Amino acid sequence: MLETIKLNNFKAWEKLEIKFGMVTGLFGTNSSGKSSLIHFLLMLKQSKDNSDRAIAADFGGHDKLVELGTYHDVVFKHDSSRDISWALSWDLPKELKIQDVEKSSTSVLFKASSLEISSSIGLEDKLLGVKALGYDFADHQFSIQRKPDSKDFDLVATGRSKFRFTRTQGRMWKLPKPTKNYLFPDQAKTYYQNADFLSQFEASFEAAMDNIYYLGPLRDYPKRTYQWSGTSPTDVGTRGELTINAILAASTRNEKRSLGYKKHNKSFEEMIAYWLKALGLINSFRVEEVAPNSNIFRTLVKKEAGSSEVGLTDVGFGVSQILPVLVLMYYVPEGSTVLLEQPEIHLHPSVQSELADLILTVSETRNIQVIVESHSEHFIRRLQRRVAESSAEKNDIALYFFSTKQGRANYETLQLDEFGAIHNWPENFFGDEMAEIAATRKAALLKRKAKHDSEQCSE
Repeated sequence: MLETIKLNNFKAWEKLEIKFGMVTGLFGTNSSGKSSLIHFLLMLKQSKDNSDRAIAADFGGHDKLVELGTYHDVVFKHDSSRDISWALSWDLPKELKIQDVEKSSTSVLFKASSLEISSSIGLEDKLLGVKALGYDFADHQFSIQRKPDSKDFDLVATGRSKFRFTRTQGRMWKLPKPTKNYLFPDQAKTYYQNADFLSQFEASFEAAMDNIYYLGPLRDYPKRTYQWSGTSPTDVGTRGELTINAILAASTRNEKRSLGYKKHNKSFEEMIAYWLKALGLINSFRVEEVAPNSNIFRTLVKKEAGSSEVGLTDVGFGVSQILPVLVLMYYVPEGSTVLLEQPEIHLHPSVQSELADLILTVSETRNIQVIVESHSEHFIRRLQRRVAESSAEKNDIALYFFSTKQGRANYETLQLDEFGAIHNWPENFFGDEMAEIAATRKAALLKRKAKHDSEQCSE
């Protein structure tokens, strides 16, 4: 689970520092930096996935999670002289223990249940490279740093203990700088006899990135038929294009899902059908093969009880838009982090409210962390209501309002209390509702007066 992020000089963010909740809501005006935060996390993920160890950061392309352009495009105010830096912390699935290899296999040097990476990238001689890299663990920092008045690098350990990296005896080869934004150079483990544990930090970061799943705001149109070869996709795709494949894969594995304590487990497809009905979209849902061994499938739904089954293409567009969101949250492994951009698109306001209940339920029952970028007033109002009703814990919910001024993104932490009230509700958060009501009433009065005056003149 992601804990905190500190980000400098990325797109509209000169400086950002926020804490994630189990459910994190990112709200604000258009082009205010909401998506930039999600895109930065995706940049880290696709950089990790890039097989080229010499690449400092992968800004993407048409076939990647996100396409950001060049360093000039992503650095704050397009000032290429600046470095992009960040610190990201996350919870570990279980306590990590670092053994003291210089003593015995049972001797523990450090142990902790969370880890933080700090890194920075920038241009040097017109080439993009890693400027700094370090991991914070158990009140210690382990980093690679440039030596004073030198172009050479060294491994440095700082903290409350007396631990120091020990050079392997032999020729003192120069330590190269890191190439990828989270990897120490391979030589770090060979030039130092007690640096092998750094690989555990790198592996933990990779696992944290693997646990991030993303669904974008633009989703595929529904189809009348879907072809499935029997493979299991990692997720539903950035546009939801693999949604039906995911349903079939989970159903074939006879996976079960639960709605909570003391509630009966449901098959994967039953759970999807349950929520589509609970959201008020349709009455029933199922996937069937068109003909035996054809590997071609179709989705069949009933809009109302007693109505005929029709294809997904023959019902409202909202069903096909919410389906990838629903399937993704039940498909990913427990303990995952799900990034959603505008999941409420094409949904009726009442369904937007129910969407908040869906996210809260999945977060609690499957230990899924959800980061939502949204413009929906109905979504946030339902979160407030559930906190007031004590069916959701305010400490599990983090809400932020983003805005921009003179090309610089700003943010405000929304102070949600145990009664569901937000004490620092920003002005015109979802538009000036009272001004709209007043203007409407004023216009109506003027129209009535004009009509009355016209009738008086005609008499």
